[in-house]
Amino acid sequence: MNIFDRNLLKFKSLSERVSKSDLSIMIDPKSLPPKIENNKLKQIERLAEKIKQAKKEKRPIILAFGAHLIKNGLSLITIDLMRKGFLSHLTTNGASAIHDWEFAYQGKTEEDVEKNIKRGEFGMWKETGRYINLAISKNRDLGYGRAVGKLIFEGRVGGEIINHLYKDKSIFATAYELDIPISVCPGIGYDIIYLHPLCDGAAIGEAAYIDFLRLAKTVSDLTRGVYISVGSAITSPMIFEKSFSMAQNLALQKGKRLENYLIAVNDIQLINWDWSKGEPNKDNPAYYSRFNKTFSRINRQFIYTQLDNRDFLHNLYVLLNKNERDPI
Repeated sequence: MNIFDRNLLKFKSLSERVSKSDLSIMIDPKSLPPKIENNKLKQIERLAEKIKQAKKEKRPIILAFGAHLIKNGLSLITIDLMRKGFLSHLTTNGASAIHDWEFAYQGKTEEDVEKNIKRGEFGMWKETGRYINLAISKNRDLGYGRAVGKLIFEGRVGGEIINHLYKDKSIFATAYELDIPISVCPGIGYDIIYLHPLCDGAAIGEAAYIDFLRLAKTVSDLTRGVYISVGSAITSPMIFEKSFSMAQNLALQKGKRLENYLIAVNDIQLINWDWSKGEPNKDNPAYYSRFNKTFSRINRQFIYTQLDNRDFLHNLYVLLNKNERDPI
């Protein structure tokens, strides 16, 4: 079989890499949120009330997000939402696991792709590839997200001690600590850990599929719950569509139906279409807005809030904590 030999690659230490983001980008949950337009604030207020009700009734509150949530400094806000019971399941992609781990390990992340790819150095970082791949292969039965969270929280894998100086800034470690599911649904070849010789495709496939089935299990109980999709234009709608179909199939077999749930979608893209009317024609660019088209097929009453995810999540955080009297 004629395939690429990864053992020929030359890797460098993370300490040699110039990273674009450090801990200074992390937003203090106690800070004032950015001011936003009133109509968008009303959308977030509606979402906040639905989340509070779901929390009170112990219904699922699922947050799906892309890696920019972490790169935009929203880790501490997300962590506090977890600790206060406003999130019961998280789901994301492989890139989020990488940025979260690098922040926990060295307090910085995000390389200059344009410069490093020209040098043949993009993604060629020893520690990132080694430790994340080891965590997944050694703990595949835990699922991808929990395996990474365990690595950060416990600081060891395969007999090696790995000191994570900033694990308190890690979404994955917090999820592991609180036993909150965090499902990683990656794309093969999407992430820099696939470059490393220790990458085990079978282990990643098994761990990621456990995570997907874990998500489907939570979605099966979504009635009166909330699904929030932040800045994930492809992964979130695709995995929700399939998990929802599985969940609805099971519900109908029992003479029931998933209903009375809220889908809230946040992205920065401006979409000029009223999705409550159904899909536009294929000659309309809005038709190719995957994150809106998919969710509208499932529930036409979903909320789409066009905002930077920092504005969206920070304002949501403040509204959720307003007059919150439940014990932490």
